[in-house]
Amino acid sequence: MSTPDGASGPVFHGGAPVWRAGRFTIDLARPQVMAIVNVTPDSFSDGGRFLDAEAACRHCERLVHEGADLLDIGGESTRPGALAPTPEEECARVLPVIRHAATLGVPVSVDTSQPLVMRAALEAGADIVNDVRSLRRPGALAVLVDHAAAGVCLMHMRGEPGGMDAEVTYGDVVTEVRDWLAGRLAEVVQAGIAADRVVLDPGIGFAKTREQDLALLRRQPELLAAGRPLLAGWSRKRTVGTVTGKPVTERLGGSVAAALLAVERGARIVRVHDVAETADALRLWWAARPPAETGGNLHGSPS
Repeated sequence: MSTPDGASGPVFHGGAPVWRAGRFTIDLARPQVMAIVNVTPDSFSDGGRFLDAEAACRHCERLVHEGADLLDIGGESTRPGALAPTPEEECARVLPVIRHAATLGVPVSVDTSQPLVMRAALEAGADIVNDVRSLRRPGALAVLVDHAAAGVCLMHMRGEPGGMDAEVTYGDVVTEVRDWLAGRLAEVVQAGIAADRVVLDPGIGFAKTREQDLALLRRQPELLAAGRPLLAGWSRKRTVGTVTGKPVTERLGGSVAAALLAVERGARIVRVHDVAETADALRLWWAARPPAETGGNLHGSPS
């Protein structure tokens, strides 16, 4: 597999770009749209809209109808200044939604760093753990070792969300993020998590300035050397706002453009709020690719 600008792509398990995740083997030959479902009162973009479990379940149904390939359900905001819920509060928010989402025919991810929430979510039907702290909290790695089929997303972040702006000094942000992701991947594989269960996220906006975010996008093919497929999360982020001059409620165009650029430069999953618009843009992008490069299914196939 080759990536833009002639860079060498990652070596995928079995020679094919797949992500083994719970009930699914997700075909990453075609870019996948991961839909954000925030079951929180205080997320930076849509906090409070889907705090009610019934509203969140209907939202999941709507997102799948709009073209979501995966659902990512989170009960804790990682915006600076947000109050962290207890694990019990987080479970109360996400578990009813996960149980319903698991009936909709697509892989379900839980966005959490809490080991108790990870375990409960996987037992409730989640297929993936998406952890901004990359399983570094005590007990988190053990949960994924115990649940030997679950997928995981490891994200680069320095410090904690409340103090990330003080953690933005890098020599070369692209090289350092790439090497950190490769090192963390090696650590979790050594702990007993198969590499084909893992995707990697450079953590756009997490302990990075606007210029650093843009460098990660510009030189994104270099990140593929970390060894596993990339997930890119640009949706409505601060850098989209500073580039476009738009508030968070008006960042649709910039977010879709960033998702397309990320896919063009090798990302296999894009994590977004605006599913219908992103899915349409990717369908057009995919249709315009040379026939030899277009293959694979929109959704993962049950394993």
